Amino acid sequence: MYKIGMISLGCPKNQVDAELMLAKLEQAGFEIVNDAFGADAVIINTCGFIEDAKREAIENILEMAQLKEDGEVKKVIVTGCLAQRYQQEVIEEIPEIDSIIGIGANENIAQICKDTIEGKSIIDFPPKEELPLNGQRLLTTPQHWAYLKIAEGCSNCCTYCAIPKIRGRFRSRAMEDIIEEANALAQSGVKEIVVVAQDTTRYGLDIYDKLMLPTLLDKLCEIDGIEWIRLLYCYPDFLSDELIDTIAKQEKVLKYIDLPLQHADSKVLKMMNRTGSRQELTQLISKIRNRIPDVVIRTTFITGFPGETAQSFENLAEFVKEIKFDRLGCFAYSAEEGTPAAEFENQVDEGEKNHRGELIMQAQYDIFMDSNEQCIGKTFKVITEGYDAYSDSYHGRSYRDAPDIDSRVFFTCQNALQNGDFVDVQILGVKEYDLLGKAIEK
Repeated sequence: MYKIGMISLGCPKNQVDAELMLAKLEQAGFEIVNDAFGADAVIINTCGFIEDAKREAIENILEMAQLKEDGEVKKVIVTGCLAQRYQQEVIEEIPEIDSIIGIGANENIAQICKDTIEGKSIIDFPPKEELPLNGQRLLTTPQHWAYLKIAEGCSNCCTYCAIPKIRGRFRSRAMEDIIEEANALAQSGVKEIVVVAQDTTRYGLDIYDKLMLPTLLDKLCEIDGIEWIRLLYCYPDFLSDELIDTIAKQEKVLKYIDLPLQHADSKVLKMMNRTGSRQELTQLISKIRNRIPDVVIRTTFITGFPGETAQSFENLAEFVKEIKFDRLGCFAYSAEEGTPAAEFENQVDEGEKNHRGELIMQAQYDIFMDSNEQCIGKTFKVITEGYDAYSDSYHGRSYRDAPDIDSRVFFTCQNALQNGDFVDVQILGVKEYDLLGKAIEK
């Protein structure tokens, strides 16, 4: 039996791809190992979205190549976005790689691994649209939560983004396939599903000729065992009144919306090939907050986009202070080869990009801490995710926190809890980004 290790980098969508591959490998009789040492092959499922992600991917490839040279790993296989985007460059610059494949070849990962281990060098780049979207998954998340990818690719063509080039145009999964997968997840013990796509709110438009996320959510809410449904990557253009009302009325759908806005200055948004204006975004957020009491809104912004003047940045900074987002991430603009924005004039100095990002995060820190302080005295339903013997406390997340992204709730409890157990926690204090509390005993 061959031993296979997997290193998966980047976003949750890429993680789902890795889980599909791991299931295929297990079904084919491979032994999946957590440690690369002694593996017959290691697969590196790369990210290639921005410069930092590319650097991380290359570092991991080189690390595995060194282990191969040392005799600790026999073969190195590379797939994912970096391989898809830079296939020729990766082949030429890292000859230690034994096989390199595009995302469209993931369906055949078991045969590719077998052939590679037996001495063949595989270079296979079928159409990216052949990336499998359905099938069994070997979950790499804790048993009580999992990602549910409802679509692949993107059709928005933002000028800074290479995703359409890497992943292809937006294509929704059939609703019955998604429901079948969600049922299987529930039967395996998953209690929280995190709905993801490159553009979640566009779901259904390509295959049903209408926005179908509200209908999908209604059907997911009918599944026994699923208690929480969380939405990530909600593009603002398609956040319809119907979707807002569905989130408001469905108890299982968490009052948490990840709404990547990227900027608030109208000129910068236009240069990004994104619609809307500061006024329109303000109106949308006001509508969301009016219709969904206690909603948590998460967003991301890019600073230092080409042509972002001091005034443009000031508009963004004022917007952040005015809206008071519950959760916020800010990233310095990364010029990506092959994207229109990389060729724009008025590129912003690297130091200035980072400085502006730091200013946004400083402003957000004060907003976030105020929001945390307002939680003191409130009671939240928390999903348990671990126990710390040193502090004799459990930790978990409320509806306000997405896994692997946001903060945690630390709490004491007299009863023994298992990961995945839900418990009501009264918040008593704040420690940096996290909340502190005690379980309400029943």
